[in-house]
Amino acid sequence: MLLTGKTAVITGAARGLGRACATRFAREGADLVLLDIAQDLDGVPYPLGSVSQLGHTADLCRGHGAAVITAAADVRSPEACEVAVAQALDRFGSIQVLVNGAGIAAPSGKAIHEIAEDEWDLMIDTDLSGAWRMMKAVSPSMVARNEGSIINIASTAGLVGYRNFAGYVAAKHGLIGLTKAAALDYAPHRVRVNALCPGSVRDDALVEGRMLAEIARSLEVRVEEHEELFVQAQPMNRLIEPDDIAGAAVWLAGDDSRQVTGTTLTVDGGFTAR
Repeated sequence: MLLTGKTAVITGAARGLGRACATRFAREGADLVLLDIAQDLDGVPYPLGSVSQLGHTADLCRGHGAAVITAAADVRSPEACEVAVAQALDRFGSIQVLVNGAGIAAPSGKAIHEIAEDEWDLMIDTDLSGAWRMMKAVSPSMVARNEGSIINIASTAGLVGYRNFAGYVAAKHGLIGLTKAAALDYAPHRVRVNALCPGSVRDDALVEGRMLAEIARSLEVRVEEHEELFVQAQPMNRLIEPDDIAGAAVWLAGDDSRQVTGTTLTVDGGFTAR
């Protein structure tokens, strides 16, 4: 098992890619600190992860033998991030891995001049500043031990533009820039920082994913047709599976990638190769 002896903090763990990473990490021997806002958020036009979904993720991980603690934490709050990390260190003593998976896909679906100030602020505060807050909270303990791997879940939207998704694109481009800067800051301390860029990920019922459906709604694409339309844009003619992303995250978290930092690992079926 590739992550035996490591403790990983994963945000956005109630469902979707957060759950996929959590269960895969548990299978690979990691102990886990699972965080999620675990409530809906004003301004986001779809339900976010819930307390029960976070608990279900934890149960799945315990089924693989992992020691697990959970906490409802809003990454927009510095205090919530700091408290969650303190709880993690109190329980496990050290943190070797941080996966910044918390994020929102909407409010979106508007041209730049139509985006309200509060909509822009919400997107940047969650998808970009939230990752920075978690890095700020976790990195001192990693630096003190001269070990650590931070994985920022970005997107192909961090590499290319998408019409009517300016806030999301800006946040994910910023996250890749933050990744590169942090990698240089922490390289002398053997703390690695990398970005993982998923393409169009299938909304797998096992992880209760719904990100692709929400993106489709923002684009005014019929939900019953959305997967077929996204497949047409994939050079490999299939959607990315959540476990494809989780497998890449395991590699970035493990010792086989010990010389990999400041990089952007794209798992998109060739979408950005065009």
